[in-house]
Amino acid sequence: MSKKEKDQVIDEGQDQQVSQSTMDNHKEDELTVEEQLQEDLAKEKDKFMRLFAEFENYKKRTTKERIELFKTASEEVMISMLPVLDDFERALLHIEEDKEAEELRKGVLLIYQKLLTTLEQKGLSKIAIEKGDAFNPDNHEAITQIPAPSDDLKGKIIDVVEKGYKLGEKVIRFPKVVIGQ
Repeated sequence: MSKKEKDQVIDEGQDQQVSQSTMDNHKEDELTVEEQLQEDLAKEKDKFMRLFAEFENYKKRTTKERIELFKTASEEVMISMLPVLDDFERALLHIEEDKEAEELRKGVLLIYQKLLTTLEQKGLSKIAIEKGDAFNPDNHEAITQIPAPSDDLKGKIIDVVEKGYKLGEKVIRFPKVVIGQ
């Protein structure tokens, strides 16, 4: 074999090796490209799932806020009507003392009951509180303390100055009470 033929055989062998290594590199590139695509797909899928979950949470939150808004939309009106209820109650107390104004008392009582019924239908309710109940600063507003008439009334409610009201589950006015010291 001549030197030229030997060089040609060597070149062909090298060419095959180069082409083989090129194919191997190409396969590795394909694998890495495929792996990269899989990784990118997984990232995008994760991103999509997070975005979807965030959107679902947003929908739930806005729905809840909307329901709360509807429940308390009339809160300002209710709060402004509470002094009117208080005035009716005071008027009824004073009219009961006057025996000559029986017809007037019946009319005022009728209007008071109608107003109270209408407000209750819209979600207003009185906070039940009695004299002698234990004072709870979370549920009552103490306006003053006086010496307790007896030892069993110490730290308890002696008088209710102003009634408390709720609108649905939300307290819109805490009852104002006098407690025993």
